[in-house]
Amino acid sequence: MVKQDSYDGEFDELNNVKSLLFIRRNRPGCSAKKWNDWPDEDLEEMESTLAVQQYIQQLIKRNPNDVETILQLPDQQDEGVWKYEHVRQFCLDLNLITVRLQQECTPTTCTQMTATEQWIFLCAAHKNPKECSAIDYTRHTLDGAACLLNSSRYFPSRVNLKDSSVQKLGSVCRRIYRIFSHAYFHHRPIYDHFEKETSLCKRFTKFVTKYDLMTSDSLIVPIDEETNDLCSSNTESDKNEQISSIQENNLEKTQIENENSYHKPSDESEA
Repeated sequence: MVKQDSYDGEFDELNNVKSLLFIRRNRPGCSAKKWNDWPDEDLEEMESTLAVQQYIQQLIKRNPNDVETILQLPDQQDEGVWKYEHVRQFCLDLNLITVRLQQECTPTTCTQMTATEQWIFLCAAHKNPKECSAIDYTRHTLDGAACLLNSSRYFPSRVNLKDSSVQKLGSVCRRIYRIFSHAYFHHRPIYDHFEKETSLCKRFTKFVTKYDLMTSDSLIVPIDEETNDLCSSNTESDKNEQISSIQENNLEKTQIENENSYHKPSDESEA
């Protein structure tokens, strides 16, 4: 009996230890309700090479609309890694709006990748950049970004990054931003509904502005709620005037600098 009691005590202790441990992984077949269903943890306590990614996802899950908190660089955190992990997360999150866009954005309805009428973006996924339908451009861009960000050549580590590697992030941001701009100007209801849920474009815009990854004249999607409401309620002619006014002050500079126009196919084939 003494021996049996000893075993029972060991089992109780083992169960108590297990109850304090959480496997921070989504098991195959888990429900949406249980997805990422584990307690929050401080970044300093996360013992994993994926700690920064997990921390960012934790902040987004807590409140996706709290953009400032999500983008706040933690103390002692390497800025290059912080930027890299955020860009990775943007690409992951953009897949969500891409799925919704497929409802109405097809090769037939959107034959070219455009935002405003001034530019037609060429797809760099091909040996020679060429026109793609908007939805194919979106898929190719996200696939290309994933290949680059997972490249052992440019990003061999997720703990320490070279400056030359971090510099690649700007080109990724410029390309994936076109997904936001196309959705905003051509699929506004889908964009508005998604943005209200996620604040993804707002987070992205503040991120690239904070770290100077894109020029201000390239950021043509307004993130101010009042501006968005005004645009939504206006007529088509009013919208066209607003689209022109967004770029009016910087149009000449944009035409010179834009590296992905119809006249100057731009995306660096390597990056």
